[in-house]
Amino acid sequence: MKNLKRLPPIHSISAFESVARHGSFTAAAEELHLGQSAVSKQIRTLEEHTKTPLFRRHARGVELTAAGMELLKAVQPALLQLSTGIEEVRQRHDANTVTIIATHAVAHYWLFPRVIAFNRVHPEITVSIRSDNSINAAKVTEHDFGILYGEGSWPFLEAVPLFAESVYPVCHPELALEEPRKPEDLTHMPLIGLDSTEWDCIGWNEWFRSFGVEYQPAQNSLTFNQVTLAYEAARQGLGVALGWHFMVKDDLRTGALKRVGTFSFDSGKQDYLVHKAHSPLKHSGLVFREWLLASLSPPADGLRKETHIHKPVLQGVR
Repeated sequence: MKNLKRLPPIHSISAFESVARHGSFTAAAEELHLGQSAVSKQIRTLEEHTKTPLFRRHARGVELTAAGMELLKAVQPALLQLSTGIEEVRQRHDANTVTIIATHAVAHYWLFPRVIAFNRVHPEITVSIRSDNSINAAKVTEHDFGILYGEGSWPFLEAVPLFAESVYPVCHPELALEEPRKPEDLTHMPLIGLDSTEWDCIGWNEWFRSFGVEYQPAQNSLTFNQVTLAYEAARQGLGVALGWHFMVKDDLRTGALKRVGTFSFDSGKQDYLVHKAHSPLKHSGLVFREWLLASLSPPADGLRKETHIHKPVLQGVR
């Protein structure tokens, strides 16, 4: 760590980044709650340390020199990583803060409404949600809790089931469609595609294949790369989308969406509330966990009784 001794003061680096971002010593001074002379002094310190001018001063403000631009490219990511790391540590050890990570869809459609309800009962506890589609067991350990999809077995994590995966076609109630009698009837409908090549999630091809049907989407079919976007397109009446029960059940209950057919894909997997198994939860975490599990609806909530459940072995995350 000898190289750390050669680093300039952190305040000079922070002042440099602020001036470079704003293009103004005055704006940087306001952001940092410092006098303009103090900011200027910090920049001089950094220029002495780097042995090169970092800014060109002119009547309308300042602009970076070539050396300044080079330094900014190195400084900004480092400051962001440092700030993020400090905030994560602060939240993990803040007795009144609970952090939880989940995929975008789970965070938006399942978790967020429950956090709002929890806050009404426990306003003294702040629940911070991180949404990340590349979530994995390792990332969960950086937070108090996570919501992971799978079979419930992850090394060093304690897992409690929250809801099972059930996926079926949905559309706007005013979209004129004939009721399909068999899964292949859906292939002739305006299906909203889901391109999940950058992450692991089932699309129409996998859904049809679970019923023994081969499907080839039309070249001009509407396609999105996020479940949430495909879902919103269905809500706007643009076609038929795959709907995960945890996302669509409220819209089905209110009539904003309707089921298309009675065919449902059930992977046999579930979403789980997980946390580190050998690390005791702080009091706020215990309160949140107890409340969340007590708030769960019955597993069959909102599912149509006549639904045919198929159980292929497929994997996916939302």
